[in-house]
Amino acid sequence: MKALWRKFGGLLAAALITAPAWASSPPKPGTVNYVEGQASINGKALSEKSVGSTRLRTGQTLSTADGRAEILLAPGIFFRIDANSAVRMISPGLADTVLALDSGRAMVEVDEIHPANNIRVTANGANTQLLKPGLYDFDAAHQQIRVFDGKAIVQAGGKQIQLKSDHLLTLAATGKLKAQKFDKNTYADDFYRWSSLRSSYLAEANVDMARTYAGGAGYAPSVWYGDGWYWDPWFSAYTFIPYDGIFWDPFGWGFYSPWFAFGAPYFGYGYGGFGYYHGPHHFGPGYHPGVRPNQSVASNGHAYHVGGGGFGHGGFARGGGFARGGGGFARGGGFAGGGFHGGGFGGGGFHGGGGGRGR
Repeated sequence: MKALWRKFGGLLAAALITAPAWASSPPKPGTVNYVEGQASINGKALSEKSVGSTRLRTGQTLSTADGRAEILLAPGIFFRIDANSAVRMISPGLADTVLALDSGRAMVEVDEIHPANNIRVTANGANTQLLKPGLYDFDAAHQQIRVFDGKAIVQAGGKQIQLKSDHLLTLAATGKLKAQKFDKNTYADDFYRWSSLRSSYLAEANVDMARTYAGGAGYAPSVWYGDGWYWDPWFSAYTFIPYDGIFWDPFGWGFYSPWFAFGAPYFGYGYGGFGYYHGPHHFGPGYHPGVRPNQSVASNGHAYHVGGGGFGHGGFARGGGFARGGGGFARGGGFAGGGFHGGGFGGGGFHGGGGGRGR
């Protein structure tokens, strides 16, 4: 036990020493959050050291060869770019965030969006505004815009087309442009699965940091400033922490506020009660989330928000549990009754989409 605590103390000391200064302030739109393989901004190669400290600024282009990358937009919105692709930043403002996909493919995961946010992506001459939480797929090579989940308005050819969940728009189609329904499994390819895996990694980082800010334990590299991006030195990335409640992303992974994070799903349950091993985690081909979803990764859930008012309002006191399991731990709504298996991870949590949308 003493050896374990010494090891933990060493890791904690390392985090204190190596935590970058820029992690103490919220990142701005365009901040690089992950780099894999060959990627560059205006010809300057990106690496792991670029994460968190490098931004895609106005007029600059992020390009990939045999690689992928992830950048942050407004809090709760991740922009991921596939291999052999190029995206250009038009406007990096919080209230006006606009990017242009010049080639290749990109996915936008929207876990939270506010009416004041103007999130737009241009591709193949079309301008798309993202309106609701969900998953949006832009494929410049095939001139298609796909909405796995959510709602968007596309301006193309002098017309305005509304795209809802399970619908796509082919910009190269002859005749009148119109939305068409599609089967999600058809497009749940390697890039889709990579994006889901990446999301699961950030969801684990969320639980890690949300518990820290809730006073669970551990070192917080910044002050709590409410809804936004937070740096996790153990995962070497920014994760999203909502102000209140739980936000289920379009892949079914949960992002918890500190008020809901106590006892939230985490790797380590079952190994010494409620303890967990707090050490560095690195995303890569060999990464596996702490709890595997019961459904295949091709099964897309829905992005929605479980509201709450902290511990006393809609949290513990009102029996809302953590994943709407119904009653927390004591009343059969914990891990077995409605937590991990009943309505949490398997039933309607990480990959079930669980219940209706709250937004």
